[in-house]
Amino acid sequence: MTSVLTPGADIVVRRATARDARRLTRIVRHSRAYKAPYESMVAGYRVGPDYIEAHEVHVAVATGDDTVLGFYALLLDPPELDLLFVADTAQGLGIGRRLITHLKGRARAAGIDAVRVVSHPPSEGFYRSVGAHRTGTVRANPPAVRWDRPELTLPVH
Repeated sequence: MTSVLTPGADIVVRRATARDARRLTRIVRHSRAYKAPYESMVAGYRVGPDYIEAHEVHVAVATGDDTVLGFYALLLDPPELDLLFVADTAQGLGIGRRLITHLKGRARAAGIDAVRVVSHPPSEGFYRSVGAHRTGTVRANPPAVRWDRPELTLPVH
């Protein structure tokens, strides 16, 4: 794997803008984590400018060239992590943990003490490693989602 960070680049998390929509959509649709049998879930997925404007969407970017390394979307009412993706080329750089830390700060600022997470099955271990605990299972809902998914709660204290 080739890192997307150039020497000396730093990573910042900022609010997404409508101009980020195509890049976020590309990260979702090309995610290695959503290859067979999960690729039908993201095949036509789109993160549109309207979604970005309506929700708490934040991106991790490399300073200097504004390369998008990952992003999350936090729904506030009820509190739920709707999306969290890290670009394949940025896997293993701590981007997911940085995004979760940022999300917790945003949730606390909004007066939220816990966030619901319905996880992609292979990602459950990551969410547990950042403090989430399993609370149940969200059953499959074909044709959109053909597999059961772990439901977790992420405390933000």
